Amino acid sequence: MFVFIYNIFLFAASTGGESGFTRFYNNYFNIPGFELWKFINLAIFIGILIYLVKKPLTAAFKAKREQIRAELIKAEAEKQAALAKLTTAEAKLAQLATDKPGIVQRAKDEAAAESKRLAEQTKLDIERLRQQAEGDLSRLGKQTHAQLRRFSAVESIRLAEEKLRAQIDGAKDAQLVRASISEIGGLN
Repeated sequence: MFVFIYNIFLFAASTGGESGFTRFYNNYFNIPGFELWKFINLAIFIGILIYLVKKPLTAAFKAKREQIRAELIKAEAEKQAALAKLTTAEAKLAQLATDKPGIVQRAKDEAAAESKRLAEQTKLDIERLRQQAEGDLSRLGKQTHAQLRRFSAVESIRLAEEKLRAQIDGAKDAQLVRASISEIGGLN
């Protein structure tokens, strides 16, 4: 369309002599490769393109801007949280450095107390085992003493029987039987 208008404009200008506009146009705008109509077409195309694309692009740019802003706010919040954690960790490390001698001393005290408790427990266990061993020895001594008494009694009885059997013959045996019967009351 602009080419048509341009051609008409050139045709009108060429019919008469070279007027002021035609001379201006030929001197400044009619340079080979530099045709004014191409730039006018480009400007109109860019204007229409901007007009048509402006609303969707501005909405997209606004959405992207808001998204970037939200991400920046989120990143700042995460940065603040990380800094808070870092300061907390540094405070704990500093506190550990100052608490280290106290912790070491407390561990030494606990180790000494545990050692003392184990020594006392060992003494108590030794005393308990000694008393238990004495009790066992006493019990075994009494059992052995009782067994020896029984053995002595059994042996004494056996030896007495042997002596009596050696002393008793048939005549004494008959005499003892008669004496026992008479003590009972005799034979009826």
